[in-house]
Amino acid sequence: MEKYYLIFVVILFALAISDLIVGVSNDAVNFLNSSIGSKAAPFRVIMIVAALGILVGATFSTGMMEVARKGIFHPDQFYFSEIMVLFLAVMMTDIILLDVFNTYGLPTSTTVSIVFELLGAALAISIIKIVSSGGDAGSLADYINTSKALAIIFGILISIVFAFSIGAVIQYLTRIIFSFNYTKSFKFLGAIWGGFAITAITYFILIKGIKGSSFATFEMANGEILKDWILHKSFAILGLSLLGWTIILQILMSLFRVNILKIIVLVGTFALAMAFAGNDLVNFIGVPLAGFESFKTFLASSNEPGELVMSALKEPVQTPIIFLLIAGLVMVGTLWTSKKARSVTATELNLARQDEGAERFESTFLARAFVRQFISIGNGIRYVVPQRGINWVNSRFDRDSYDQMKQEKGVSFDLIRASVNLVVASILIAIGTSFKLPLSTTYVTFMVAMGTSLADRAWGRESAVYRISGVITVVTGWFFTALIAVTVSAIIAFLIYFGGMVVIVILVLLIVFFIYRTQIIHKSRESNKQTKDEIQNVSEPLGLRNISASSKSNILSVLEKVIRNYNKAIESIVEENRKKIKNVNKEIINLNKETKELKDNLHLTIHRMEEGSIEGGHYYVQVLDYLRETAHCCTFIASPIFKHIDNNHPPFTKDQVESVLSLKEDITRLLYNISEVIKTDNYSTIEEILELQADILETTKTGRKKLIKSLKKEALSTKGSMLYLEILNESKNLVLYVINLLKSQRDFVQFQNENDPGYSSDH
Repeated sequence: MEKYYLIFVVILFALAISDLIVGVSNDAVNFLNSSIGSKAAPFRVIMIVAALGILVGATFSTGMMEVARKGIFHPDQFYFSEIMVLFLAVMMTDIILLDVFNTYGLPTSTTVSIVFELLGAALAISIIKIVSSGGDAGSLADYINTSKALAIIFGILISIVFAFSIGAVIQYLTRIIFSFNYTKSFKFLGAIWGGFAITAITYFILIKGIKGSSFATFEMANGEILKDWILHKSFAILGLSLLGWTIILQILMSLFRVNILKIIVLVGTFALAMAFAGNDLVNFIGVPLAGFESFKTFLASSNEPGELVMSALKEPVQTPIIFLLIAGLVMVGTLWTSKKARSVTATELNLARQDEGAERFESTFLARAFVRQFISIGNGIRYVVPQRGINWVNSRFDRDSYDQMKQEKGVSFDLIRASVNLVVASILIAIGTSFKLPLSTTYVTFMVAMGTSLADRAWGRESAVYRISGVITVVTGWFFTALIAVTVSAIIAFLIYFGGMVVIVILVLLIVFFIYRTQIIHKSRESNKQTKDEIQNVSEPLGLRNISASSKSNILSVLEKVIRNYNKAIESIVEENRKKIKNVNKEIINLNKETKELKDNLHLTIHRMEEGSIEGGHYYVQVLDYLRETAHCCTFIASPIFKHIDNNHPPFTKDQVESVLSLKEDITRLLYNISEVIKTDNYSTIEEILELQADILETTKTGRKKLIKSLKKEALSTKGSMLYLEILNESKNLVLYVINLLKSQRDFVQFQNENDPGYSSDH
């Protein structure tokens, strides 16, 4: 029996390592986004600072471990065999849940996940015990620590509102003081601001956080406990910290010309990584450590697994520092290697960035309602506040100097906002840790970042509705996290309880396969984003050559996908292949997203154009318009075909099949010829292409006439005939748009040859 439960413990620790990996991938956004978004330092430096913060913070987390043992349920109401099933269900659910969110780049809360997973598994085991003993639903309160669970849940929910509000207020006041053009004011007030910021971090991380640290009980030379000594000297430490840091920062700024904002952001990054490790490490290893403690209690007892009551979990336990350090090292390794961590970071930076551009999220009804309401409130304020006051406030938010800096450095927001993000989030998380409330670091840091974005006017009229939609999507995902965590962990607990080791092995294999599949999905998503990310690199100006090369690359990429998907769409209606047309529709959706992003980023391209290349800008605009319409044509061809096949409507007649296959061959040849012309910049064969176009247009016209005559004489399928007409019409539109696309690119190349003679000679 000991070997049986030893396997449980081994699986728990294996799951703990996996959970650390997927958990850090999700939570890295919490302490990396501000320093990365503001480019406070090279990426390597930022990662080193964060890694050190994690290692130090790991030793502060031992006081939080009690949440996993007795925060959600009463362990003295469960037997050892039941506790181990409960813990296994929690860990399996956690890995699956977090990996899904990481794959799609959505930040979720590891704290909420673990809390509700513990609740779901505990509910499942409690229900089994109540039913088997003939009890009633009222006795459920004997098993679940409802007061503590509600306090944790309430603390997490209230932190969302507080984090957003406090972040917005602090950022607004900070911007009023320093403005976007903060260089002048920072010479006089910067050291004081930095002193207060670092002192605040010192107080809440060191003085408050040390209560739960593994070395808090260290006895000093005079016999006094380290924790008590620090608490007794707290005001002196604060005073010296404020004075010392203010002087040091002023010297660095005045004598050595150091940008102290970068120091503040890096210190904040260290502090937030430290707070993350101190607060969230329980989410990853708290349950396995509780399982390990349960197993040690079982070994020391002579009772059977189904008879040993786990009252021992109610007693305080000091987690060995070696476990904490090992966990910290795993987290650091994941931080350096995880690509999913960067995907989650990109989502938050996209919502918080200062500049306009392509938005990841579409607008929603709720977001539009919020924006309308805020506009009404803003209009009302203008009637009350004197115009002079409004003008002065607006001058503090003038971003002209910032925009210039952004174009040079490619930052998402400036160092002022980055420092506010880090300081406010660090303080709020450290407060929660000091009271042993496992606040969600994701909720806090995300909502602080969103609050500072709002206060900093990053959500202008052009982007507000999309940014708010993004926030609503993420927050909604948080609530789904709780619901899914409770449900899935309860189901897995039931399965393990009744299925035993066989079910455990099957579930472990399924988890391995699941993680493998999500890795493939994530890799595919990242490869699709690579080209777009390169286009959005704003560090270099664009000349005619660059724009023409970008235009050619976009055209060739889109035409390649159009050829492939048009062929597959026609083949699917001939073969009545539902799976093929379903995949085609998915590819065409991505094609439409790609062309839409190109158009949405048009203003970024124009901003980067050199003065001499502006004249050719309208050719680039034409190309993007025709690319967009070409993608639409594919949608209007493939979507009706899928609907027709999905509804099991009658197939095409033999004549219709021959007609669409012949049309497919002609259009494919046309598209290949156009691609070759654009690829080689040899437009001498354009007349031949125009003749082929005329033949295709005549074919579609003849096909329509023939169908109309057939409808008059024969009893043809109405649905099939309407689909045939749609294919002819949209194929004709597709041909017209690609020819216009060819002509626009030809004119662009001619304009370039005339205005950039060196280009033609190079070719």
